Amino acid sequence: MKLFKMVAAYLTDWLSRDVQERHSPLCDFERIRHEVKPCDVLLVEGRSRVSQVIKQTTQSPWSHAMLYIGRLHDIEDDRVRQVVRESYGGSPDEQLVIESELGVGTAILPLSSYDGEHLRICRPKGINYGDSQKVIHYAISRLGMDYNVRQILDLARFFFPYSFLPRRLGSSLFQHSPGQETKTVCSTMIAEAFSFIHFPILPLVKQNDESGVQLFQRNPKLCTPSDFDYSPYFQIIKYPFLDYSHHSDYRLLPWHGRGVLEGKEADLYMSSQQIQQLQTESSVDGESLRDSSFLATGKKDSDESSSISTH
Repeated sequence: MKLFKMVAAYLTDWLSRDVQERHSPLCDFERIRHEVKPCDVLLVEGRSRVSQVIKQTTQSPWSHAMLYIGRLHDIEDDRVRQVVRESYGGSPDEQLVIESELGVGTAILPLSSYDGEHLRICRPKGINYGDSQKVIHYAISRLGMDYNVRQILDLARFFFPYSFLPRRLGSSLFQHSPGQETKTVCSTMIAEAFSFIHFPILPLVKQNDESGVQLFQRNPKLCTPSDFDYSPYFQIIKYPFLDYSHHSDYRLLPWHGRGVLEGKEADLYMSSQQIQQLQTESSVDGESLRDSSFLATGKKDSDESSSISTH
């Protein structure tokens, strides 16, 4: 038993370790910090090994989801507020999120711990204050639950054709009812919280002449971080690090410079010199347009067609 725990701890540490370097930020954390509201879902593009597994499985850049619960005074219920105070010993003015993370379980962390990461806000449309507090209360009731690595593996197997897998390796996602286990993953915990108030994420819609339209909640264990991004019931709020809405024109963004691309960056991105070369080869000024002869031919053919149709 002791050896098993040692191996499990080693694997957890290995999976949790970041394997991608933190590059220049893609979002403006300060604007996100001031925009986010209690009950918003925050998506994270993780950099750990387990994040890579989730992103490859779900074909999405988002590998982690967390629920923003606000500051301590934003929590209405005194008992719930006390639980948060006991679980997080930081400043009462700190902005807090609740999440389920490998190696940690379900816990409360400061939002500031994600400064510099790529984040996106998913805001439930039309949710009222009372229900938003119920979502937060449900999530807080899950504090201390372990992270379910098996569920990640089950979810990965769920994306493969069933005939490729032996029956004994079939998915165990449906062996237990939602909410009855003592382990969870980030998106499952949040999906259960919204299901608790019957708020849709990606529901099944059925319609017939007799009963009309009926919605069915998706099994929370099948929910992934990207589902909040795809859901039509969540408003997507983005704050890029360089936002051209603060400029008079997107062309005034700092595209030109002397920065040098090295290694993989040179394969994935274009330098300012390459952009200038592209502009030179495919100028739209008319004189230097590579396909100007084609345009002239096309115009000539069009004129001839018009002449024929006239006669």
